[in-house]
Amino acid sequence: SCLASSPPLPLPVITAHQILSLTGINFERKSIIGFVELLIVPTSDWLPVIRLNCRQCRIYRVILDDSYEAEMHYFDPFQDICQGETKNKSLEFFSKSHLDVARQTDADENKGELVIVVPPEAKHLISEGRGVRIGIEFSLEDPPGGVHFVIPEGEGTMEERAAHMFTYGHENSSRMWFPCIDSYAEPCTWKLEFTVDKTMTAVSCGELVEVVMTPDLQRKTYHYVVSVPVCAPNIALAVGPFEIFVDPHMHEVTHFCLPQLMPLLKNTVRYLHEAFEFYEEALSTRYPFSCYKQVFVDEIDNECNAYATMTLLSTHLLHSIAIIDQTFHSRKVMSKAIAEQFFGCFITMENWSDAWLARGIAEYLCGLNSKKCFGNNAYRSWIRDELDEVVRYEEKYGGIILDCSQAPAPPAVSAINNSPAAPQKAYNDNPFYFPIKNLHTMSPKYIELMRKKSHLVIRMLEHRIGQELLLQVFNKQLALASNAAGTKIGSGLWGHMLISTNVFSKAIFTVTGKDMSVFIDQWVRTGGHAKFTMTSVFNSKRNTIELEIRQDCVNQRGVRKYVGPLLIQLQELDGTFKHTLQIENIIVKSDITCHSKSRRNKKKKIPLCTGEEVDMDLSPMAESPVLWIRLDPEMTLLRSVNIEQPDFQWQFQLRHERDVTAQLEAIKALEKYATPQTRLALTDTIESERVFYEVRCQAAICLTKVANAMVTSWQGPPAMLTIFKKFFGSFSAPHIIRQNNFTNFQHYFLQKTIPVAMAGLRTAHGICPPEVIRFLLDLFKYNDNSKNHYSDNYYRAALVEALGNTITPVISVVHQGRALSSENLSQDAKLVLEEVTRILNLEKHLPSYKYTVSIACLKVIRKLQKCGHLPTNPKIYRSYAAYGQYIDVRLAAMECLVDYVKIDGRWEDLEHLMELLETDPDPMARHQLGRCMIEALPFDKSNRHRLDREALALRIWENMNSKLSHDTRLRCDMVDLYYTLYGVRMPACLSNQELGSILRAQKPSSGFGYSDRGGSRRSSPAPDDAMPLAPYTIPKRDRSATPEPADVKESFDMIEIGDTKVMIPRSRDGSPYDDAESRAREEQEDNERVARENQRIIETVEASIKKEAGETGNKSMEQVKEEVIDLDDNDPPSGVLEKEPPSKKIKAEFYSDNSISLPGISMGSSKGAGGPTGFEPGIKCNKYAFVLQKKKKKDKKKHKHKHKHKHNKDKDRERDREKDKERGGGDRDRDKGKDKKDPNIVRVIREETQETLSSADSSSRDSNPTTLDLTL
Repeated sequence: SCLASSPPLPLPVITAHQILSLTGINFERKSIIGFVELLIVPTSDWLPVIRLNCRQCRIYRVILDDSYEAEMHYFDPFQDICQGETKNKSLEFFSKSHLDVARQTDADENKGELVIVVPPEAKHLISEGRGVRIGIEFSLEDPPGGVHFVIPEGEGTMEERAAHMFTYGHENSSRMWFPCIDSYAEPCTWKLEFTVDKTMTAVSCGELVEVVMTPDLQRKTYHYVVSVPVCAPNIALAVGPFEIFVDPHMHEVTHFCLPQLMPLLKNTVRYLHEAFEFYEEALSTRYPFSCYKQVFVDEIDNECNAYATMTLLSTHLLHSIAIIDQTFHSRKVMSKAIAEQFFGCFITMENWSDAWLARGIAEYLCGLNSKKCFGNNAYRSWIRDELDEVVRYEEKYGGIILDCSQAPAPPAVSAINNSPAAPQKAYNDNPFYFPIKNLHTMSPKYIELMRKKSHLVIRMLEHRIGQELLLQVFNKQLALASNAAGTKIGSGLWGHMLISTNVFSKAIFTVTGKDMSVFIDQWVRTGGHAKFTMTSVFNSKRNTIELEIRQDCVNQRGVRKYVGPLLIQLQELDGTFKHTLQIENIIVKSDITCHSKSRRNKKKKIPLCTGEEVDMDLSPMAESPVLWIRLDPEMTLLRSVNIEQPDFQWQFQLRHERDVTAQLEAIKALEKYATPQTRLALTDTIESERVFYEVRCQAAICLTKVANAMVTSWQGPPAMLTIFKKFFGSFSAPHIIRQNNFTNFQHYFLQKTIPVAMAGLRTAHGICPPEVIRFLLDLFKYNDNSKNHYSDNYYRAALVEALGNTITPVISVVHQGRALSSENLSQDAKLVLEEVTRILNLEKHLPSYKYTVSIACLKVIRKLQKCGHLPTNPKIYRSYAAYGQYIDVRLAAMECLVDYVKIDGRWEDLEHLMELLETDPDPMARHQLGRCMIEALPFDKSNRHRLDREALALRIWENMNSKLSHDTRLRCDMVDLYYTLYGVRMPACLSNQELGSILRAQKPSSGFGYSDRGGSRRSSPAPDDAMPLAPYTIPKRDRSATPEPADVKESFDMIEIGDTKVMIPRSRDGSPYDDAESRAREEQEDNERVARENQRIIETVEASIKKEAGETGNKSMEQVKEEVIDLDDNDPPSGVLEKEPPSKKIKAEFYSDNSISLPGISMGSSKGAGGPTGFEPGIKCNKYAFVLQKKKKKDKKKHKHKHKHKHNKDKDRERDREKDKERGGGDRDRDKGKDKKDPNIVRVIREETQETLSSADSSSRDSNPTTLDLTL
């Protein structure tokens, strides 16, 4: 169950005040020495221990009230989440352990890593309501997380190299750099002191009181005071040689940046004061703190981390006035940071389950400001994108529950009767592979989508109670919090600074008088979204439109049944009409009377919902007066909509509907209708100056798909070529582009998009038209930005991307043995490669803003490799992905490396990615690489792959379980990666290893014994009723005392069987992990022993087969198809077992009790009698491996055994007589000859077969085995 069983108990202590003093911040050693003092107030007279949160800190001393030294215990359960469990490596087991461990350190449940034992002599200090001071001395040395030191390489002092440090963390992670009660629900006042070098500046939360030089005049101490109670997760620090800029419009606002970035800083923050003014006016309240600071740092884990009175931002948000694209994004990010000062820093969540409120309100306020800054069209397009993203995630993984701390009210009886699914299951079952009851166990992607869904739910509230009343609710919460912030802790009002789902619901009722409990249960405490499919038929006799709305997918993952009102909007000839339908069942049918009558042959001005009237050509219409239909046009529900209507209605909607979301919806639908009318509608949309630029860009992309579908019937010039020349070509020579002028932003974005869309055009032969390639190369040739006020870096990057889109896979056959080089390229591919190479080299001398052009070039080179024009070589991407390159370039190179591993599947490249994922110094690079590997997984869990190795699974598991206690986000990324590759159950490569170890621990029931000492075998008689032995492999000696290392690189040996070569895993001798001498000696003894035993097997098998071959005559045998299976390109076989060419081929099959299908091996009989083939990855094979023959029970009437049975002689004779009658006498002599074989030889074969990897079988009962001569 994902629901809390009971509300959390009140904490035994309350934090009233905290002092944090860091006196030794050393950049050379990356160390910190500090001291904290917490003033706590016990809530009872009995307090034997005090629990605090502290991770990776070295604690030197704990003292109470400056007098009593206390004993303390430290335990970090995240260093071994599964608590020593080594066998069960499934996500089902890990998720339970993960949640248990997170709860063991959850401050909201009075848990923590640091347990302070109150000494007996200090018991008198503990009394209800009396404060106790706890002093702790601690240090940090080169912390792997929580604190990040950025020290660029080079000569000079730390100040000259712009060395700086800052704190960061995933969710509530202040425990990573100082002891505290790391809870959002524990606000207190603060005194902060930081001593740094005199050339450095320390920026922290609160108001700067004074800066004092130390007596040696080499360092200075910054004193900050936070008089408004805030929680520990909202405390941060940044230290560096910052340049300081006081906002000229608001002197309370100060900006900090690294050296030489001041011009960019001034331009980036020039509109920040407008965001403050907007929020204060909308919320009718003052900014809650006395100051605000923005610090731009490098290598931060997120673009923006908001803390009380300060925000840490990435330097990559800075831009000059000449940059267009970055401006929109940077303003939005800084605006959201200010919104989080109101909700998130000043008013915080009461519990983890209330995170949706603070984040959703901040996103909602940021959206309102974005609407004011960038317009309603951009705002609605953003809402549509977020809604689509939430829908996609929920349908892939499951419904996002915003608050699962309390069960929703049971649904009404009528709803239950009408629902085909059990509603309670959606409430109680967690559909995810990770726990959703703690912020430190959730997937980072889930948290990101939860924030977006929270924003959509707050916006849904706006539509139900109105924007004005919703803002009044926010104002009421802020007023209560501001009143509480001015009181002492004894007043008991600090709880008003916390927000929860129940408190928010009551506040809505207080302000509006509306009970929102049903809404909260439906959209907050229940996951999922609605999914509608709508069809319509016009009834001409009754002049009605018959609508049918279906919810067929209520049992689909992430989809839930919706019950309630649904708005339908009809655009008719006489205007726009809205109708509200009540949805109660899965299928709802409704007849809506039309207000207009069909007049399709008469031209008339049609009134739209905006009040304007437009002329329409109604000739494509049928008899229906309805032009188009929209469902939930205001996006007031979390829903997915599929509307089925004719193409002409979508064309009307695209041409004449003024809502940007309706236009985007029509473009998406028209992709399926490749007709001249669709093409004309898309062309008109691109050319129309009245259409929002995003719609025009999407229309261009859609036109590419439509034109490709119509390629056989279109005779004119390539699509959009005329449009581009019309807008951007010179007047005298349209094929030559005019000088760049980006003052019209709509034209700028269109000028970037059209070449990319045109590059996707294809001829009937599937290649890009030559005139398009020439057109793109001319754009590079004539590009002139000399008189443009804006940078053209994003435009040039788009042109490079367009060149990449022209590339198609190689269709010519390369001569065998001829190296792939630029000389072998086609003419078009050679032109593309030359242009991209020239641009990439030019970038090294004249880099563009954020290296956007270099990033585009890297992606084009990768596409040339994928399509077979260039040899696949990852070295170039490794160099660009190395630490020290610009972060965006690194991420692009990492994306190419991930794609390279996915396509080519080389083990060392995957190891390189894992090395970056584990050890890269930049936390953002690690996280983004993890997400890239998850989205472009190297292999799928449903199929076996050569990269699906035990070493990979164990490596990811080890990171999840024990190596990432300092990095919660990356640990959860690893969990996502593990799930993507292996699912929730045990990975196949590990489960087979586990099964092999179980078999090693058991004695075979088939009559064979196994000695624990020395590995010698003994035989025991088989029971009388023994069945023919199943293929069975005896593993090596049990090595439970020295378990297999986790990260072992496998290699392979090759066995030749006739003309067939098969690669099998070989022993891992010489592995760098097997460094113990005793283990090496044991391996050598095992190899020598197995070699001797295998030699006996060869001799015995040869003797048996030769004799049997001589007796069975000239029977035909099955032919084996020749195949060479190379399981790893990088690990060549170290030992090849050769055999002399046999006179006839034999059929070989590999069997194992827990074998897995191995793609590529096809050794089945031509008669279809062959069993499944596979290999067992858990078994370690020596360099001697052999294939023996096994008789099948294909014909049950023929009961010939290759092993010794104690049959009743009379019954055997009688059975032989019956067989002779059935078969005739032709086989009698052969059977007699077989009965004369030496039983001892047969017994030895039966015993020795167990040592082999698998058994060989002849599927034909008349097959004639020949001599199998295996020599080394």
